[in-house]
Amino acid sequence: MGITREIGAHYVPETGTTFTVWAPEAEKVDVVIHGEKKQTIAMQREAFGYWVGLVEAAKPSTRYSFRLDKEKELPDPASMSQPDGVHEPSEVIDPNYSWTDQHWKNLPLEEYIVYELHVGTFSEEGTFEGIINKLPELLDLGITAIELMPIAQFPGSRNWGYDGVYPFAAQNSYGGVEGLKKLVDACHQAGMAVVLDVVYNHLGPEGNYLNEFGPYFTEKYNTPWGAALNFDDAHSDHVRNFFFQNALMWLRDFHIDALRLDAVHAILDTGAKHFLQELQEHVDHLAEQQNRPFYLIAESDLNDVRLINPIEQGGYGLVAQWMDDYHHAIHTMVTGETEGYYADFGKPEHLVKTLKHSFIYNGIYSENRKRTVGSDATANPAKQFVVCSQNHDQVGNRMLGERLTQLVSFKMLKPIAALVILSPYTPMLFMGEEYGEENPFQFFVSHTDKDLVEAVRKGRKEEFKTFAWQGEAPDPQSEETFNNSKLQHNYKNSEKHYRLREFYKSLIQLRKTIVQKLSKEHLEATLNEDETVLQFTHKAAGLGCMINFSKEPQTIEPEGKEWEVVLNSADEKWGGPGIESSNYSSGSFALQPESVIIIQANA
Repeated sequence: MGITREIGAHYVPETGTTFTVWAPEAEKVDVVIHGEKKQTIAMQREAFGYWVGLVEAAKPSTRYSFRLDKEKELPDPASMSQPDGVHEPSEVIDPNYSWTDQHWKNLPLEEYIVYELHVGTFSEEGTFEGIINKLPELLDLGITAIELMPIAQFPGSRNWGYDGVYPFAAQNSYGGVEGLKKLVDACHQAGMAVVLDVVYNHLGPEGNYLNEFGPYFTEKYNTPWGAALNFDDAHSDHVRNFFFQNALMWLRDFHIDALRLDAVHAILDTGAKHFLQELQEHVDHLAEQQNRPFYLIAESDLNDVRLINPIEQGGYGLVAQWMDDYHHAIHTMVTGETEGYYADFGKPEHLVKTLKHSFIYNGIYSENRKRTVGSDATANPAKQFVVCSQNHDQVGNRMLGERLTQLVSFKMLKPIAALVILSPYTPMLFMGEEYGEENPFQFFVSHTDKDLVEAVRKGRKEEFKTFAWQGEAPDPQSEETFNNSKLQHNYKNSEKHYRLREFYKSLIQLRKTIVQKLSKEHLEATLNEDETVLQFTHKAAGLGCMINFSKEPQTIEPEGKEWEVVLNSADEKWGGPGIESSNYSSGSFALQPESVIIIQANA
């Protein structure tokens, strides 16, 4: 592994705080301590342009900044706390925390049932504490892992998190370092894992001072966000180290169980050892030291199994990746939308292919991309693919941020749930989908730079040109857009929402009973003649699922065994129109329109 070097401010009670910053082109670097009066301490230059200074008087809550060449005073690029926002001094934090999760060792990946949430809109409080208050509800639902959208410090108090500019600092308006540690500890006490979404492909624009310190970016590549982070050009060892240290900090110091790596196709690295492989090696080393597993889960649109194949087979060794193909196959089937990137999808047989082989685009031509896309993932275990019917991207990057609740009938939400939760893959829900949340999830920011706000507004409008969506995009800067995106949690006083949640809960419990027997190898999937009914059967588990996508009743005769009904979404119990017991006579099943029947083989 390459260069490893601690960075940032590290407080030790007996000796004070050691400050370390990488600024290879600077002639002089000082650490400035902010108090009743400023104190300036010269730092010592070490190898490769690292600067180090020990300040005995600097304790937790001390504010500090770095002064480069007697000119600019800037926050610490590796700051762990920005209590006054992205432009103000950094804060020394106390590393000590009274953890109560000593017996926690993470869950096996196949037991993950992931719940993606945005801290600011998930609860009334919009904080880490607000999530803790709702953990009993998530436990009751059957969730085993929460996934936090990025919490690295961003400008203002409203943001999806992908505009973060201090990767080491937990957002001050969410509750900062202490709040995040308290949340992770509470999750582990409840037997729940924590996945953190981290962004290693770009930084946001406002408050991004990295380039002032050194060549963190390279002009070698263009990205949607401008110059690429420098992972393979001159001085890249130290940029790589910055992000390796970040990942290790979340896992080691915050007890996070897994990192979701945002858009890894935009991490551009042509070196002999890709950044992702080296990151995995560092994480493996930490796992050995701590005697517990940590997971790296990639988001990628390349359909490339190299991400998740073992290092000894030429892969990067990551544990799993998001699989957009599954989402797109479901979405186009139930909504009929085929604009933009959905143009490559919309055929019922795509669902059969993705259930059996994971990637639909597995080395075939994409009409939308005008090139051949993907590799064959048939041999990769199903647990390596995270699937969903909704997530922050697929909902929030619609012009109006509509959830499936607004796009399909309420009864159709139940078959969609079965497709995700009873798939062989690692299922992920998007906050609120379990009860059919009707508020949208829209794109929001709270930048202070007026020109940047205008650029964001313009950029959002450009993004929607390839879609036939009607209406006007909500203003991302408006607080109303943010408030409109908050969950209502209205299932407690709405019978239909309550029944949908109970259906989700039953599916999750069912998955838990058969999870050890889920695989692609033992799965059969077929369509009926007119491609309106999908059947898939987990042969090893003796469990079948029949989904009627059409608006007409269908009669299906599953092959082979004697079957009994476990769940029928048309049952009044789940808010359906009701069923007759005679539906199950003589080996055939009457499927109501837009419904799912789950059957189990008689022993």
